[in-house]
Amino acid sequence: MKRGLLAYVAGLVFSLGLGLSGMTQPAKVIGFLDFAGRWDPSLLVVMAGAVGVYAVGSRLVLRRPRPVLDTRFHVPPLVRVEPKELLGAAVFGVGWGLGGYCPGPAIVSMATGAAPVFVFVAAMVAGMAGHDALTRLRRASENTASARPLSRAA
Repeated sequence: MKRGLLAYVAGLVFSLGLGLSGMTQPAKVIGFLDFAGRWDPSLLVVMAGAVGVYAVGSRLVLRRPRPVLDTRFHVPPLVRVEPKELLGAAVFGVGWGLGGYCPGPAIVSMATGAAPVFVFVAAMVAGMAGHDALTRLRRASENTASARPLSRAA
């Protein structure tokens, strides 16, 4: 119960921050990405504020012996960046630039009832589902290939 309530409050604060900063307006995002036209740097200010809060907050939180609602911290190890991650980031960036939304603001913007937001979210969910399906197929194919006995050469 406590964990769910805190997750709800965190989501509410996040969505309010997105709305108040204007990040749910595609024109704001597209203006930020329009370096050759009328560039709008306000998104940079919002991002810098978020990075600053994270930089300070994460260091303070990780000084604690354990999280408030878990037995240990789950910090991923530092690993090298894979080519598939770069490709995913590029696809995300293209979608962000074309649609003017990233996932969080898109979900928040659904509250407006605007049809383009629902089209974007539907495409986003379809892309996620497609990725999951392809990943499962690839893993199943790899498992099948590794389970086959080696044939003897004649």
